[in-house]
Amino acid sequence: MPEVTLADIHAAQQTLRDQIIQTPVLPELRLSRELGARVYLKAESLQRAGSFKIRGAYNKIAHLSEEERKRGVITASAGNHAQGVALAARIFGIPAVIVMPEFAPITKVVATRNFGAEVVLHGATFDDAFAHARALQAERGMTFVHAFDDPLVIAGQGTIGMEIIAALPDLGTLIVPIGGGGLISGIAIAVKALKPDVRIIGVQAAACAPVRASLAAGEIVTAPSAITIADGIAVKRPGELTMRYIRALVDDVVEVTDDEIAFGIAHCAQYARLVVEGAGAAGVAALLARKVVVQPDEIVCAVVCGGNIDGNLLARVIEQVMVQQGRIIVLRLTVLDRPGQLAAVINHVAACGANIIDVIHRRAVWLAPLTRTGLELVLEVRDEAHGQEVIHRLTNAGYHVERVRLGEWPD
Repeated sequence: MPEVTLADIHAAQQTLRDQIIQTPVLPELRLSRELGARVYLKAESLQRAGSFKIRGAYNKIAHLSEEERKRGVITASAGNHAQGVALAARIFGIPAVIVMPEFAPITKVVATRNFGAEVVLHGATFDDAFAHARALQAERGMTFVHAFDDPLVIAGQGTIGMEIIAALPDLGTLIVPIGGGGLISGIAIAVKALKPDVRIIGVQAAACAPVRASLAAGEIVTAPSAITIADGIAVKRPGELTMRYIRALVDDVVEVTDDEIAFGIAHCAQYARLVVEGAGAAGVAALLARKVVVQPDEIVCAVVCGGNIDGNLLARVIEQVMVQQGRIIVLRLTVLDRPGQLAAVINHVAACGANIIDVIHRRAVWLAPLTRTGLELVLEVRDEAHGQEVIHRLTNAGYHVERVRLGEWPD
């Protein structure tokens, strides 16, 4: 494959000029205070189709011949590249077939179809979908638009790096999520050419993290699984071309757990006012978890690469993070099986100023004594100290209170 240069990225910038949003680089004040650095977010979650993927997809399709376009394009994607290719194909007025994993987020499947693409659901992972897409390509004679291992796609993604350096000329550290590696490859080519001393850190989901293993082994390693809430970067095997650029230009690669990613999603929603998917939150997660060490007053930027998160998942993530933060607590206790007992408990909770989200009244399920009934209270409180205040009041009133902790369900 031909090498990707800064000139290629400049050319891609011209190709994309009237087709993409030059997304903002936003100051993130909460993280800046916590870390003592000057933290910014490159909000590609606000890009057309909800992620950076339109950049590479459009640049690739723009360079196809008329004959190739007539045959249509095909690709495999966990969701964001699907929407990028579908949108680019619609702009050019050509057919598109997208193979997505069977468990791809419904919002991404629906959005891809709404752009006019034919969606084929196949396999459990991106890699399964990729193999099926290649088979369909051979069968239908369409042009394949690779999600990451393609010079034109990489050049398109690299335009993000040019925009970041234009906005932050004194940038010190840049944090970029890694799936197959196209995003970080393009950005690294641009940034290292424009400002070689910038430290570039890649972030992978710990549940699907083949890049560090590949770097250590000196050859590409396939991850054993791809089960993570960061479906946008759940790629079990990085690209041949992208690994070359990662090895040459990326200073370090770190990993974040799904719990840390969840905190990143919630942080973006609460403090940056951004709706961000798991992959998009990976860089913020790495900063929150102190996986990336930054210097006082250093200018730091995390690329928020996508915002296509399912609404149900977003609600679950925020709720679970609130539990971990002590903002939502679950209490179990028993009361005498007599009229007025539930009201007495509720009055104690109300006296503390806690908000009742749910009350579950149980008998047989808990195998409570015949004279008593079980109560499960889901409460919203201000913080951990406020939750402890509620527990102490109920305990002092004579109730035996058990708090249900996160992680008590079996894996």
